[in-house]
Amino acid sequence: MKNLLSILISVIVFYIFFIVFVKSTHFNEEQVYFEYKQEGLSQLADSLVAKKIIYEKTSFLLLTKALKVQDKIKAGRFLVKKKTSVLDIIRMLRNNRQATVKLVLNKVRTKGELAKLIAKAFDKDSAAVVAYLSSNDSLQAFDTDTTQLFTLLIPNTYEYYWSSSMTQILSKLQKAQIYFWSQKNRIQKAASKGMSQNQIYTLASIVEEETNFDSDKSLIASVYQNRLNKQMPLQACPTIKYAMQDFTITRIYEKYLSNASPYNTYRIKGLPPGPICTPAGKTIDLVLDAPKTDYIYFVAKADFSGYHHFSNNYAEHDRYAKEYQKKLDAYQAKKAMEHSRENK
Repeated sequence: MKNLLSILISVIVFYIFFIVFVKSTHFNEEQVYFEYKQEGLSQLADSLVAKKIIYEKTSFLLLTKALKVQDKIKAGRFLVKKKTSVLDIIRMLRNNRQATVKLVLNKVRTKGELAKLIAKAFDKDSAAVVAYLSSNDSLQAFDTDTTQLFTLLIPNTYEYYWSSSMTQILSKLQKAQIYFWSQKNRIQKAASKGMSQNQIYTLASIVEEETNFDSDKSLIASVYQNRLNKQMPLQACPTIKYAMQDFTITRIYEKYLSNASPYNTYRIKGLPPGPICTPAGKTIDLVLDAPKTDYIYFVAKADFSGYHHFSNNYAEHDRYAKEYQKKLDAYQAKKAMEHSRENK
C-alpha cells in the first residue's frame, strides 16, 4: 500500500513538473499574441487552450492561484513565443510583461483618420476615439484644442502598451512634440520669422500637401511667407480641398473658391485656423530653413513632373499658369475620350 501511494505521489509530482516546467506551447507559429481584458483567469485559460498556448486548464489555474496571479494581473496584450513553458507564461502575467504595439503615424488629414489608426492599434472603439479627440475638455490637459490638435503630432513610429489609455497615448505624443521642437534651434528659428510653433506647423501642413519634392517645398514655403508678410491671401489650393473635405479633387475650379469655410485661403487672408494635415518633421524643417526670395507666385509645370515654376510678377506667373492649364485641359479631354470608348 505504501509503495502504491509513493508511486502515485511520484506520478503526480512528475506530471506537475512536466506540465509546468517542460511542456511548452503547441501552436505552429513562431509567436502568438493574446489579450487579457479582465474577464477572469478561468475564461483566460479557456482562450489559452483554444490558441494552443497551454495544453490544459486545471494546472494553469492551480499554479496561478498558488502564485496569486489574480491579485497582480492587469489588462493588456501579451506575446508568447514558441516553446514557452506554462510557468514562464504565468510569470509574464504576474509581472505584467506586456507586448508593445506600434502606432505608425504618417500623414493624417482628419480626426477620423487619426481615430481609425488609434482604434486599430489599441483595439478601441473608433467612435469613442473621435469623441475624445473632438472634446476641448479632453484636450485641455495637453495645452491644445480641437483646431490645433494635429500640432501635437510629429509623424513617426511610437511604441505603447496595448492597454494604453487615450491620455497615455496623447501624453507620449506631446512629449515627442516637445522634444522635437527643443532640437536644432527650431523654436528660435520660428521666432526669427515672427511665427509661433503652431503657425510654422500649420504652414508646413500646407506645404506638405503641395508637393513631394523637398527642393520645391523650400521655395513654396518662401512664397507663402512672402505672401503673409505682404498681407496677401495665401490662395493655397490644398486648403480648398480641406475646406470641402474632398481630397480626391485634382483641379480647383472657380466655383470652389466661394466656400465659406475659415480654411478657404482664397477668401480669408493669413493662415487657416489650424493644420490641414500632419506634415513630416523634414517638411517642418524645410519651412523653418526656407530661403529668402522675392517669389510670390508658383504653379505646377506643364510636363506634370510635380515640380513648379516660381515667379515674382503676375505676368510671368500667368504665362506659366496658362501653359499648365492648356496641357491639363488636353490631358483631361484625352482621358474623357478614353473613358467614353471603354464604356461603348
